[in-house]
Order: sequence, then structure tokens, then C-alpha cells
Amino acid sequence: MAFFRGLTAASRLRSRVAQEVTTLGGVRWLQMQSASDLDLRSQLQELIPEQQDRLKKLKSEHGKVQLGNITVDMVLGGMRGMTGMLWETSLLDPEEGIRFRGLSIPECQKVLPTAVKDGEPLPEGLLWLLLTGKVPTKEQVDALSKELLSRSSVPDHVYKAINALPVTAHPMTQFTTGVMALQVESEFQKAYDKGMPKSKFWEPTYEDCLNLIARLPPVASYVYRRIFKDGKTIASDNALDYAANFSHMLGFDDPKMLELMRLYITIHTDHEGGNVSAHTGHLVGSALSDPYLCFAAALNGLAGPLHGLANQEVLLWIKSVMDETGSNITTDQLKEYVWKTLKSGKVVPGFGHGVLRKTDPRYSCQREFALKYLPEDPLFQLVSKLYEVVPPILTELGKVKNPWPNVDAHSGVLLNHFGLSEARYFTVLFGVSRSIGIGSQLIWDRALGLPLERPKSVTMEWLENYCRKAAAA
Repeated sequence: MAFFRGLTAASRLRSRVAQEVTTLGGVRWLQMQSASDLDLRSQLQELIPEQQDRLKKLKSEHGKVQLGNITVDMVLGGMRGMTGMLWETSLLDPEEGIRFRGLSIPECQKVLPTAVKDGEPLPEGLLWLLLTGKVPTKEQVDALSKELLSRSSVPDHVYKAINALPVTAHPMTQFTTGVMALQVESEFQKAYDKGMPKSKFWEPTYEDCLNLIARLPPVASYVYRRIFKDGKTIASDNALDYAANFSHMLGFDDPKMLELMRLYITIHTDHEGGNVSAHTGHLVGSALSDPYLCFAAALNGLAGPLHGLANQEVLLWIKSVMDETGSNITTDQLKEYVWKTLKSGKVVPGFGHGVLRKTDPRYSCQREFALKYLPEDPLFQLVSKLYEVVPPILTELGKVKNPWPNVDAHSGVLLNHFGLSEARYFTVLFGVSRSIGIGSQLIWDRALGLPLERPKSVTMEWLENYCRKAAAA
């Protein structure tokens, strides 16, 4: 059902998106919401049987259709370009970037409800979209905000588990410990131990995922305040939305920072299923591990330097450029510095992507935010110069398929501007956000009854023998 609010540009876009996206095979059921039902779980309950039938039909009618050829390069190259899993909540196109249930980031910014007029999308709205395929109304988003708040109480033993670690432990270590400590509250584990039909697995999974998403901001902010603010915590503000309340508990109440946190969490939620954290959560979940175990595993993948830790590395590198060259660095000086970095055997952090072949739309929307709120920030101006300088150099180098900036090239500079300058903590923010995408897909994994993931592995000897036989044939 289309939802109209007068003949504004936004409402026209909402109508157009509803009409266009329903014609796309992968998201044919995406539609606009009416305000008739404020309960997210009941919405899912109605959608699941239809999608279960859709999956059965797809498997029975097209199960033997080939999706492509597997090459030795794919096997040896981290399975790049190999289609091998179902991920309903988002799809990444190499040329245009991520789409959440068929909607691009600019479209999400226009149709998802906001906290302030012409503001950034509320992450609760994206959670609704990822789970239902429907763009929610403001009333539905507000109801979901209240529900998440009601689920956000964290047991004392979680904080005690974190406190057992040295305060010098990496923020991601402390954060993951907190998630593991939450696991004793798992509704899925309790239900599974009692015995329940497979068709009902999604229900306690839903409860766990929403509880987990709700409790992560208090846990994450506790880690931040423990490490960087002498353990002086800040109580939740029940009048605020999910992202704004998280920012508040961290200690940042500037309205612009609240908007940044809404944008940050929204754009970091999901990036289809092949990245390390998403794939890890899906893989562990396929063994019917509960959502807490799945997400803790995903966080440990996110903590790697080649994945979520990259946003930390970018800000540190940008600051090192500034420290070494000064704030008035010329384009030629910057080119020289970039070449020096590359010739030393290092990479320029924040550029390139395993799938994308154009500028990351998540970078672009953060750049637009910076142009609006902090155009004179010295670090932002340096990031802008890097955008001009680095891609041509990487193209000239000829060793990268994508010389363009990714999401990590910008996020740290924005956070730093508003006072969140502790780069070691940035991956925790990423983790809070990613829970929305991983949790949404895990609910659908259980609803669709997806099987245990078990790909075939081979040895180098097997590959050598296979290739010799293929060449002789």
C-alpha cells in the first residue's frame, strides 16, 4: 500500500520507489507501509509463509540452474566473485554500491523517517525495512524505538565480565566479552533446549536479535567510558531515539553529532553477506548457534585490520600526514607523500574495495554531511584532497581493481570533528551498527530454514592434479 503525505517531492519519490521496486525480482515484495500495524513481529508473521513458499518454488523449479563457473583463481583468492550464499536484506552492485531491500542510500535518505526535518534516517527505520521489505511510517519507527528502549536493560553480570579485563584491553575485546556475557539471556537457547519445531526457530531468534540490538549501545558506551573517561558512565535518556541515545551515553549531545550517529549507524548496518563479519555471523548461525554466539563471532571478524579495524587505521594515517606535512599541504606535496607510502610497501588506507569498482556511496553521503556541517575542518579538507590525488596514483600503479575511496576513508574524520577522537574505539561503533544487518538476516535464515553451511575444500595437490587432467582432456 502506498503511503502519501501530500504532493511533496519526498512523497512522490516514495510512491515512485514503491512502484519501481515491486517489479524487481529480488525485492518484488517491497512496498510502502500504512500506519495500520505498529508491531514489527506481527508484520513478519504475515510475511514469512509467503517467503517460505517462494524459496520452495525457487528450489524446485530452478534448483539445477548454474550460476557461473568456479576458477582456481577464485579458490585461491578468497572466493572473490564466487556466488555461494543467500542474503536477503541487501545486495551490493560493483558499479552502484549497496541497496537495502532494493533502495540505494540516497533513496533511503529520502524515504525513511527522520528525527528532524530534512535530517538523516533513523536506524530503526532501516531495521524495519531490512526485516519486512517495507518502508515504515514515522509512527511505526517511533513504536520500534520505544520497543528497543524497553529491551535495553543490561544485567549487572555483563559489566562485571567486562570489568574483569584490564582497562588496557582493546575496545573490541571488551565489547565482544560483553556480548558473550549477554548470551546467558538467550531465548533461542532456552527454547531449543526445551524442544521446539524447526518452523518456530525464527521466533526466539527474533527475540534474541532485538534484545541484542537494544542492549549493544549501553554495553558499547560502557566500554568507551571505562577506557577513555575514567569509568564515569552516563545514564540513558528515554526521550531519545536509538542512535541519539547511544551518542548521549557516549557523552556527545551536539545535535549535529546526533545526526551523524543516525547516519553512521544507518549506512554501516549491512553490506550483503560476503564480507567477513556478515559471513561469519551467517556461518555460525547455520549451526543453530544462538544470535549472541553468532554476533560475537562476527565481531571477532570485524576486529581484523582488513575489515572493520580499517576505519581506525584511516584516521591515524590521515593524522600522520597532517603531523608530518602540516595543514597547508599542497597537492604536489600530498602526491609525494602518497607515493612514499606506497613505495615503502604500505597501502593508503580507506581506498579500494573487494567488490565495489566505483566510489563507495557510503563515502559519498558522509562527504555530503561534511560539506553541510564541517566544510572548514582541516582533516576533512585533507580527505577531499586525497579524493583528488589517490585514485589517479593507484590507477597509474596498476595493481588495484578499485582505486576509489570506501566508507572508512571518511567516517573517522567526522567522528573526530565532534570530539570522538579515540580511533581505537571506532570499530565498536561499526559493530553496534552491523548488528542490525546481521540480526535481520539471521531471523530470515531461521524463518526460511536455511541449512548448515558446508562448502567443499581442496588441497593444492588436488588442484594441480585436476588442472593437469583438464589440460590433457
